[in-house]
Amino acid sequence: MSGQERELFRKYNVAGPRYTSYPTVPYWDTTPSAEQWLHSVAQGLNASRKSGAGAAIYVHVPFCQSLCTYCGCNTRITRRQDVGTPYVRTVLAEWRLYREMLLGQGVSQIPLSELHLGGGTPTFLAPAELEELVRGILEGTELTPSHEFSVEADPRVTTPEHLATLARLGFKRLSLGIQDFDSKVQEVVHRVQSVEQVQAVTVTARNLGFTSVNYDLIYGLPFQTKTSVEATVQAVMKLRPDRIAYYGYAHVPWIKPSQRRFTEADLPDGNAKRELYELGRTLLEQAGYAEVGMDHFALKTDSLWVAAAEGELHRNFMGYTSRSVSPLIGLGVSAIGDSWTAFAQNEKVLETYQERVAQGELPILRGHVLNEEDQILRRHILNLMTQFNTDWQHSSVATDYLAGVGERLAELARDGLVELTAQGCRVRERGKPFLRNVCMAFDARLARRTPDSTLFSKTV
Repeated sequence: MSGQERELFRKYNVAGPRYTSYPTVPYWDTTPSAEQWLHSVAQGLNASRKSGAGAAIYVHVPFCQSLCTYCGCNTRITRRQDVGTPYVRTVLAEWRLYREMLLGQGVSQIPLSELHLGGGTPTFLAPAELEELVRGILEGTELTPSHEFSVEADPRVTTPEHLATLARLGFKRLSLGIQDFDSKVQEVVHRVQSVEQVQAVTVTARNLGFTSVNYDLIYGLPFQTKTSVEATVQAVMKLRPDRIAYYGYAHVPWIKPSQRRFTEADLPDGNAKRELYELGRTLLEQAGYAEVGMDHFALKTDSLWVAAAEGELHRNFMGYTSRSVSPLIGLGVSAIGDSWTAFAQNEKVLETYQERVAQGELPILRGHVLNEEDQILRRHILNLMTQFNTDWQHSSVATDYLAGVGERLAELARDGLVELTAQGCRVRERGKPFLRNVCMAFDARLARRTPDSTLFSKTV
């Protein structure tokens, strides 16, 4: 990394959202009632049926056998295998509530385009429990011709029986949490797994017909060095996953107490962390992976790269996807749904979630109904996140807040990171690492709640 690049990274090293939604979760302030939420979902389903795009369902499985200390997800750590079936049946009861209530909104059949199992560890469930879950979810749905099923898995607990069951149920995409192969790093983050374990799951999945395998890697973990990151990436390259998510570690011990197992002194500092990212990015690109969005890379044979090249890339709570499907219905504890005009998140405490479903209630904890400005700014942030440019020449995508965006982006423009016009913004190639900073300029709710917020360090 050159001195100029190092200075830019120091200058723009400010905390910013990942923008899997807008408004971002901390700024949700108008939780929809169950009736409002169902109405917005029904509208989205009717629109998706007409367009043929279909809807998506996300199922959150919170259980893990051990705690990974870097993790920010909603999890329940247990080795009790008897928790799986009751949870599956609660999720299916929640799904039945949706189907019954949507029937009252005039929706008799859900056009399903995507089903994703996340967590936690979906493969914590036994193969028979996965089968019961998926077959139950498919009741009341009509699969679109190009439907796609995907699942997250932990290589340490995923068996050939798990994969065979998932393949038989129609799953074609598999995401594996790798993070890092260095033994010292693995020990401190409590995620010890070998290259051989990952290879065995990858090979088995491909032999069973999985067509896309994704690996999650994390940079900025405790005790990571350039040497350890390079060794991890080189090991990953030999296994040749189709997609790679290369995330920056977020140290928030006040939110996730498990992160107190190590201290900030054990973490790479700002410049060192950025150099780890640049090293990984360079190695991935040299190996034939193209950057398709923030923190995401794909081979040119993968549908994610094709979607990016054709301008069809989409982003939601599941990360980047190869197409836009709406609405997204979230099932399970803490799962988030998105109808485009509203968000709804389920109860985050497992027992409370189960109690509310048993009482015949949609277990909505919080959410947000988007106003007109929210919807317009959401579109622009999504454009930037998926296409690296946006414009508001047409009145349908213009709002008063955009009049000040040029001023907020002026510093990035002077540094050659973005190109501005009177009614548009394009992220330059050298500006892509600062995509969060660019999107923050469009975040009206952030600016209003924190008037002194800035896109770059005040110490510069």
